[in-house]
Amino acid sequence: MKLQRKNRLRALSLGAVAVTGVLTLTACGSDDTSGGASGTSDSSAPASKIDCGDAKGQLLADGSSAQKNAIDAWVKQYQTACKDVVINYKGSGSGAGITAFTQGQVAFAGSDSALKPEEVTASKEVCTDGQGIDLPMVGGPIAVGYNVPGVDNLVLDAKTLALIFDSKISNWNDAAIKALNPDAELPDLKIQAFHRSDESGTTDNFTKYLIAAAPDQWKYEGGKAWQAKGGQSAQGSSGVAQGVTDTKGAISYMELSYAKDGISTVDVKTDAAEPVKATVENATKAISEAKVVGTGKDLALELNYKPTAEGAYPITLVTYEIVCDKGNKADTLPATKSFLTYIASEDGQALLSEAGYAPMPPEIITKVRTTISELS
Repeated sequence: MKLQRKNRLRALSLGAVAVTGVLTLTACGSDDTSGGASGTSDSSAPASKIDCGDAKGQLLADGSSAQKNAIDAWVKQYQTACKDVVINYKGSGSGAGITAFTQGQVAFAGSDSALKPEEVTASKEVCTDGQGIDLPMVGGPIAVGYNVPGVDNLVLDAKTLALIFDSKISNWNDAAIKALNPDAELPDLKIQAFHRSDESGTTDNFTKYLIAAAPDQWKYEGGKAWQAKGGQSAQGSSGVAQGVTDTKGAISYMELSYAKDGISTVDVKTDAAEPVKATVENATKAISEAKVVGTGKDLALELNYKPTAEGAYPITLVTYEIVCDKGNKADTLPATKSFLTYIASEDGQALLSEAGYAPMPPEIITKVRTTISELS
């Protein structure tokens, strides 16, 4: 029975991801911001152990495009059980999601970076007698995807990545890349480095890695907005993934679930003995070293971008669901709590691995569940 259930979950989650891939990757290289439902009910899907409570009506949310594939898989399951709720998650990017939240336009937001102090202050205008808090819900590797004909395996380190994305290395047969890949037949091909055009938590975490692991090569302050000069830009995770797919010589950073349709991913050289592949399991090894640095009910994490353990993938992100601790709107609170309770549950987290994401470590997700139960 356990094997049957696991297979059923795999089929559901991969099916949702496949549908999302078709929708996002055909939307002219940008994330869907049309306002349509993020997922639809499927009467054939199992309802699992989802408690709908008094949830009903439409639940609007926006933010991280990195987690959209996970959200779509969750929504497919949730709306099967809770038919009186329609969830609309627009993956417009972390910056857009936080703005929508602090302006009171959405019930919760998804962000790959924790709230800044000024954003917490702004949230107090919409969270009556409360404030916005960070709930870590989705983890995973930020894959570095590339499109170099004839090169199926590629190793890069932080210094070389920093120089590539800062337009200091411009050709694939550069000596620095050759030194890391002595057996590869690197072509005389111009590098086309894509970055996010929108404010993105994925950009924030990718550049935090470069700042931590290659400080002499990456001199920028970092943040959600891309700061380096040169390169090409695209909207959302789906946009940069499409750019890599369509462009010979392209390279970009994206959540692992978007590195598909023939996109190869870089193995990252760290201080460990062997280069590390971008996998869910390897990201989990790094995320397990994260520390909770938020105060009160806020569960913001501090990630380690320079892990030394064998197999720990250094470029990771954690997506937070941002919600009011107190003062949530009465008409959306039941659905918000019900949905967040489901995605933080054992069943909800179980979908993540199958969809290319990393579940939260037990000690973290336990705190998340307690905090959700106390939302008001």
